[in-house]
Amino acid sequence: MIYLYIDTSSEYLYTALSDDNALLCEKKILLEHNLSKDALYEITKMFEETKLSPDSVDKIIVCNGPGSFTGTRIGITIAKVYAWSKKIPITTTNSLIAMALSSNNNKIHVPILDARRDYVYTAIYDNDYKEILKPCHILLTDLKDKLTKLDNYEFISNDEFEDIDTISYDPNLFKVIEFNKNNEDINPHAVNPEYLKLTAAEEKKLND
Repeated sequence: MIYLYIDTSSEYLYTALSDDNALLCEKKILLEHNLSKDALYEITKMFEETKLSPDSVDKIIVCNGPGSFTGTRIGITIAKVYAWSKKIPITTTNSLIAMALSSNNNKIHVPILDARRDYVYTAIYDNDYKEILKPCHILLTDLKDKLTKLDNYEFISNDEFEDIDTISYDPNLFKVIEFNKNNEDINPHAVNPEYLKLTAAEEKKLND
């Protein structure tokens, strides 16, 4: 089985090809504002580097957020069109479990993303990566309150926060693929971003 992983939920492109035994190729590239322009090109280069045909992929795993609204849509669009046009099974995972999986420490894992205005995107996973707190958009102070009941935890992030020490997020893409490769297949048309937070337009409509 050949798996393709795509994550564009941040300013980075995280993408990889693997089989059931090993990582075949990976890219971790800071693309920032060039994400929409270069993501597909870099994914295409992986097939050239591995001499694999795009038709050889057996399953696509795409990160559907949370993170950048625009960035997440880029990866989702690439994955959906690819899956639909080639009739390849597709499934999703979220950026927070991917962050948790990057750590091998025997601790409770708390991936955390800055959502601005004192809010964060976060979740809490035990040392077997099972959910203690499901992915959510929450005030940082409320997250800290929840953590008072837990011991031996770590924050994982590439963002900076006052009074919080974090370990850097450097994704183990093979581990992420292995963890998610048996997720249920989804109709490509039903694959959508999971922002956790309402868009500005949705918030305005709700408050009108």
